Amino acid sequence: MTVDRVVIIGFGSMGQRYLRLIRQILPKVQIGILASRSNRTIQAPSVCVLSNMAEVKCFLPDIGIICNPAPFHLDFARQLAELNVHLLIEKPLSVDLKGVENLIQICNKSNLKLALGYNLRFLPSLKKFKSFIDENLIGSILSVRCEVGQYLPEWRKNTKYQHSVSAQKKLGGGVLLELSHELDYLIWIFGKVEWVQATLTTQSDLEIDVEDVALINLGFCSKGHSKSVVANVCLDFFRRDSTRTCIAIGNQGSLKWNGLSGKVEVLFSNECKWQEVFSCQEGGDQTYSDEIKNLLNSIENGTNPLIGIFDGINVLHVIEAIRASDSLKKVISVDELNSGFL
Repeated sequence: MTVDRVVIIGFGSMGQRYLRLIRQILPKVQIGILASRSNRTIQAPSVCVLSNMAEVKCFLPDIGIICNPAPFHLDFARQLAELNVHLLIEKPLSVDLKGVENLIQICNKSNLKLALGYNLRFLPSLKKFKSFIDENLIGSILSVRCEVGQYLPEWRKNTKYQHSVSAQKKLGGGVLLELSHELDYLIWIFGKVEWVQATLTTQSDLEIDVEDVALINLGFCSKGHSKSVVANVCLDFFRRDSTRTCIAIGNQGSLKWNGLSGKVEVLFSNECKWQEVFSCQEGGDQTYSDEIKNLLNSIENGTNPLIGIFDGINVLHVIEAIRASDSLKKVISVDELNSGFL
């Protein structure tokens, strides 16, 4: 299949990034943009600015990139899928599971490809971290420590943080959805989540109406062991020393991934200091470029994208359990909470 037209839904920072990358990867493709811009005109040369879905239909896109706020992802995805458009949906898939089954049915009926934008999985350092875990470099995994934090007002330099998606509940903000990358890659590396115990709260004086910290314990299904691996996860919007790390603790040592430096380090049980075992300086655009190319390859070859709709569903299952755990103040079984859904 030849890709002649791409439509981008939403034109915030992510929409602008995807526009730049599509132009690099597919320089001859026609690009349409559908976005709400009540206070300023979209300034993007050589694009077709679309006003509504009727104009999108006339544009005849082959691929739709959905990067508007998460509460609107599934509605636009469904409308595009009904036009036989392949999809790339920015993370998260949605804010909840309503409408997901319908989207799957439409995509399956027309053999459409749907990729999900959990781009961290394309990081060479995270892939290497996973391979070391899979190869039992540090033996059987006993527990995991995962942290990500950044000061929200410094997140997007040219935007008042109070107006950002991250700060507003109605737009799908809050650390749980905005930083759900961590939930995705933990499931990818350590497997299915069996239970969760969590607290969601607002600790800072930031001008937001969403949680700015999530403190989560995840219990992963045991893989031939009597006990499940437990991960301790902290997501926040107020940390000044920006961080993105994951440490896996095994019975033969510990393995550390630093998502900001691109380094993987190991400390074996008979040693006293960390040693670097992998390092890769990773550009900001590369992972997004890789996910676009992965979707294009899946369309051309008839294969599934590396990260698809069921990966997004798995994350939403865990998010629903986290919300329930915070509300009920108890441990929640992920399967029991989501029984009957896919």
